[in-house]
Amino acid sequence: MSDGADRLTERLNEAARDRSFPNLRPRDAATLILIDRSADEPKVLLGRRHDGHKFMPGKFVFPGGRVEPLDRRMTSATPLDARIEHRLMQRMQRPSQDKARALALAAIRETFEETGLLIGTRRNDMPAAPHGPWSAFVTAHVHPDLGSVHFIGRAITPPGRPRRFDTRFFAADAQTIAERIDGVVGPDAELVELVWLAISEAERLDMPAITTTMLAELEARIAAGMSHDPPVPFYHWTRGHFVREML
Repeated sequence: MSDGADRLTERLNEAARDRSFPNLRPRDAATLILIDRSADEPKVLLGRRHDGHKFMPGKFVFPGGRVEPLDRRMTSATPLDARIEHRLMQRMQRPSQDKARALALAAIRETFEETGLLIGTRRNDMPAAPHGPWSAFVTAHVHPDLGSVHFIGRAITPPGRPRRFDTRFFAADAQTIAERIDGVVGPDAELVELVWLAISEAERLDMPAITTTMLAELEARIAAGMSHDPPVPFYHWTRGHFVREML
């Protein structure tokens, strides 16, 4: 393992020392990192969570949340890259292409719910969508586009934490934003503000350790050309500490 990877893992181990809560089974979750490459230095989108939240109050995070059953029923304009699909199904309970798709679609849906940004391709003949948040995509004639999605990393919250998630971190270019709906972010919402920052600036924010870690993984992937070919890091808790496995 490289020195950089060692430092990332140590950062997670340091943040995971409090494990005083009953052990919970992690829930599948997905996050989307939007990247603005219109300037010389890429910027990423982060949102600050409401101070009143019990979970990570006031922290800056990427939009994301739990995978819902309706995500399996949503269609997409293009399929996931086969290399991403393969890596998503590694170390997955009951692996399937539908579940892999649902993880990426959940990241897009959660991004809309938390930021008002619809990621995808405009089309007039939108197919039907499940009731709920996905209906906003039909109304806006925006079809989710999985072909533009990159798989950046995966991490499982260690045992003994108040909430546990098995989170897949995806990324997409800001040019895939097809529609913006106002009024989603505000003082009474889950995210009270959004900021676009260069990675070097973003790392100075008050963020969970895993968010900082995935920023570093993203930076390395951008430097390598954002290809789907390199393996993807998987951080999980084994024998009392985090390990970084490659998928």
